[in-house]
Amino acid sequence: MQLNIYAIKAIFNFEMSRALRTMMQSVVAPVISTSLYFIVFGAAIGSRMTDIDGVSYGAFIVPGLIMLSLLTQSISNASFGIYFPKFTGTIYELLSAPISHFEIVLGYVGAATVKTIFLGLIILATSTIFVPIHIMHPFWMLFFLICTAVTFSLLGFIIGVWADNFEKLQVVPLLIITPLTFLGGSFYSLELLPPFWQKVALLNPVVYLVSGFRWSFYDAGDVSLTLSLTMTLGLLISSIAIITWIFKTGYKLKN
Repeated sequence: MQLNIYAIKAIFNFEMSRALRTMMQSVVAPVISTSLYFIVFGAAIGSRMTDIDGVSYGAFIVPGLIMLSLLTQSISNASFGIYFPKFTGTIYELLSAPISHFEIVLGYVGAATVKTIFLGLIILATSTIFVPIHIMHPFWMLFFLICTAVTFSLLGFIIGVWADNFEKLQVVPLLIITPLTFLGGSFYSLELLPPFWQKVALLNPVVYLVSGFRWSFYDAGDVSLTLSLTMTLGLLISSIAIITWIFKTGYKLKN
C-alpha cells in the first residue's frame, strides 16, 4: 500500500501549526505547572524526606512528573485535533477525501505524539535545574517516552471521536487519567504502601508505565521491566484495535 504522503503531511502540518498558535497553553503552561511541583514536592517536602531506593526524593519524582504531563497532554492534543473537525462538520470532507483511515490516524496521532515528546524533553531539561539527574538506560527511557506518547495519543483520538461536546473531552483526562497517575506511584514507591494496597495499586495500568520509565532513570522500579513492557505494549495494541473498530463501523463518524 502506497501512503498518501501529501495528505498525511497536510494534517500533520495543520496540527503542528495549531500548537504553535497556542504555545502558551501547549508548552508554557505544562512546564510552569511541573516546575511548581518540583518547587513544592522536590524542594519544600523533599528536603524533609529520606532517599527512596538510594535516590533523593526530588530526583525520584522526576519520571512521575514527566509521565503525568505525557499522559494528559497527549490525550488533550489528539482528542481536540479530531474533535474539532467533527464540531465544525469538516470531518465529512476528510472522510470523503482520497485518504485512508490509517493515513488520517497517522497524521493526527503523529502530530500529537511529536508535540508530547517535545514537551516531555523540555520538562526533562527543566528538571535538571532543580535536581541532578542521571539516566542509566537512555534507550529504554526514549522507548517508554515514545510508546507512552503514541499510546495515549491514540487514546486521545478515541476520546475525540467518542466525545460529542467540549465537556466530554475533559472528563477522561481530569477524572480518570490524572487520578490514576497520582495513584500510580508518581510521587511515591509502592513499597511504602501496606501490603493490601500494594496489590490494589497493581490493578492501575499507570503503575507499570511509571515504574518502567523510572527504571530507565535509576535502575529501580515497583514492578519488573518485563511486566512494564508487556503492559505498555498491551495498551498500545488495545488502542490500535479500538481505532480499527471505529473506522470499520463508522462509530460516531458517519452518523
